[in-house]
Amino acid sequence: MVGISVESMVSPSPGTPLPSPAPTDPSTSLEVIRVSKAFGFVDVLYSVSFSVPAGQIVGLLGPNGAGKTTTMKAVLGLVRPDAGEIRLFGRNVVEDPVGTKRQIGYVPESPALYEFLTGAEYLDFVADMYGLDRATRRERIQQFLTGLELAGHENSLISGYSQGMKQKVALIAALLHRPRLLVLDEPLNGLDPRSARVTKDLLRNLAAHEGVAVLFSTHVLEIAQAICDRVVILHGGHVLASGTVAALRDRTGLAGRDLEEVFLSLTGTGDLRDVVDALSR
Repeated sequence: MVGISVESMVSPSPGTPLPSPAPTDPSTSLEVIRVSKAFGFVDVLYSVSFSVPAGQIVGLLGPNGAGKTTTMKAVLGLVRPDAGEIRLFGRNVVEDPVGTKRQIGYVPESPALYEFLTGAEYLDFVADMYGLDRATRRERIQQFLTGLELAGHENSLISGYSQGMKQKVALIAALLHRPRLLVLDEPLNGLDPRSARVTKDLLRNLAAHEGVAVLFSTHVLEIAQAICDRVVILHGGHVLASGTVAALRDRTGLAGRDLEEVFLSLTGTGDLRDVVDALSR
């Protein structure tokens, strides 16, 4: 990897009562167990189950409105499930919200940063929240700034940053405390090609060498295919399919095809010729 090292940074029918969740697997970092969530009369998630083992990158895929962001917010404890359970390293996220959040690094799809602060001030604030001592935070922040080519801009106000620069600050903030689980919602948005490559290589290294578990949501299926060990496809609030890309290819009879074709086949949108023809008239 260029510029930064790992060492320097790691269905029942609706309305049917669900049975109690099964005992957790101690080797699994994150378990989402039959989680359901509704907002008013709209069911957003229904009986969603999947796991993220330590040392693996799991892609959370699905069309717009499939429930990906709600799932991630439930993992983070920002949304309370109506049914089911979420366990992080064997602990219930709802029962131990502070303890579990300390072990998570989160990058939302649209990071909301304190734009009246400089980049350095914001990262120092985040380091304070995680209790990093002065020497440790100074070393880590500088290494990330250099690796992501933000060095020289850290004393400028975030309000003057480009979208890509803000995304880099959000990534650094998520990684500073060396979390054991990363929850990343479109983390490469706005990044230049070099920084995107550094980030992808860093995630692979953190998973492979540090045992960090990564839940990674993206609409760019080529990225998911390149870095994810497994993918979970949500559709209409349900888990439509999960497994390795190779296994999903076999399931759909699309051996040798890319993940985009597998995804479109599974979600029932494989033949788009009529749509394209209509838009071309």
